Amino acid sequence: MKMMIDLNVLLDVVQKRQPHYQASAQLLDFALRNQCGSLPSHLLTTCYYLVMKYTNQQKAEDLIDWLLQKFTIIPASKETFLFARSLKFKDFEDAVVSASAEEHHCHYIITRSSKDFSQSHVQALSPAEFLAIHEDFQ
Repeated sequence: MKMMIDLNVLLDVVQKRQPHYQASAQLLDFALRNQCGSLPSHLLTTCYYLVMKYTNQQKAEDLIDWLLQKFTIIPASKETFLFARSLKFKDFEDAVVSASAEEHHCHYIITRSSKDFSQSHVQALSPAEFLAIHEDFQ
């Protein structure tokens, strides 16, 4: 099984955002234990920027190093962006996540904004929804 993890799930954990922290942390733990987590490559630059802006450069660098070590990073090519444009999502970043997930045969997109992925060919679930379906693997 492969899952594409959206930025909002990762930020829930990094920023300890309530009430989402617990489910997102459990989801990341599941992904790490089962080695099934993927991140879109553009997520790394956004994470770096946000962590550096609100904490410091060392914490941003440490986070990026950890993400690179623990997750599969899904590249986005020109074809990925063209495919994303053809999806006609309201949010281009979500379209890129969906296109990347589909191109790399992910089974799920894990996001807190599932409704934004209603046109995706890859099923979008919240961390809590995913964990409820896969509770026997926890």
